[in-house]
Amino acid sequence: MSDDSLRDRIDTSKPHSARFWNYFVGGKDNYEVDREIGDQIKSIFPGLVDVAVTSRRFLERAVTHLAGERGVRQFLDVGTGLPTADNTHEVAQRVVPESRIVYVDNDPIVLAHANALLSSSPEGRTAYLDADLYDPEAVLKAAAGTLDLSRPVGLMILNTLGHVADYGRARELVRRLMAGLASGSYLVISDSTATSEGMIAASEAYNSSGAVPYHVRPVAEIAGFFDGLELVEPGVVRVPEWRPEADAGSVGGSGGAGAGAGPAAVDAYCGVGRKA
Repeated sequence: MSDDSLRDRIDTSKPHSARFWNYFVGGKDNYEVDREIGDQIKSIFPGLVDVAVTSRRFLERAVTHLAGERGVRQFLDVGTGLPTADNTHEVAQRVVPESRIVYVDNDPIVLAHANALLSSSPEGRTAYLDADLYDPEAVLKAAAGTLDLSRPVGLMILNTLGHVADYGRARELVRRLMAGLASGSYLVISDSTATSEGMIAASEAYNSSGAVPYHVRPVAEIAGFFDGLELVEPGVVRVPEWRPEADAGSVGGSGGAGAGAGPAAVDAYCGVGRKA
């Protein structure tokens, strides 16, 4: 796909979730409209900045754990968003240089930055797919060009499932993706949750901005994505509580409490589950 065709698909008149999140974690790939809604939401609920920063650190800890302690050498990152520091391939290949990573997104603003992700250690491989979460079988078929799906894969779906309005459909999409992966594969999920009035108000403000809506869910629904899988300790918890002793703390914030936020301040839950 040409750069011109990608640019034609990018709408800079409305906020965008990937750019909005990029602003919150201190990135530079965002527009004034994203910063305006970001600042508005920070005034309503400053804790959302902590959700963004601590969720990114969870990614680093989860990938490090799977690559370093669970023997996972392949990762499928669906709904990856814009590149920042410590992307999945960077973390995995830092631990195991021969790791293979496939990123999946169908958003033009993300695809326009694909070159930043299409790097790899000499021993490993990184690929990027223009594909859609709503067609899991097509995602898996395309990913098989880089990954060996007969061997375990770490499936990463971070801060993405909230865009699927219907919970039943979101669970079905996750089930279909996991169905195509080998035994010994892992599901890694994090999402914002409806665990405070502030987070609910922030979600409502964001959804009324004209951006693609993001729906915060009860913790029990986040846990439901792992039905049938063996949860890795400590289970489904707030993102800072998932193996915090392994946090390298390498991702910076953009003006919120960031690294200093305690678990009670963060309205986002996560988990890692193994397919038997």
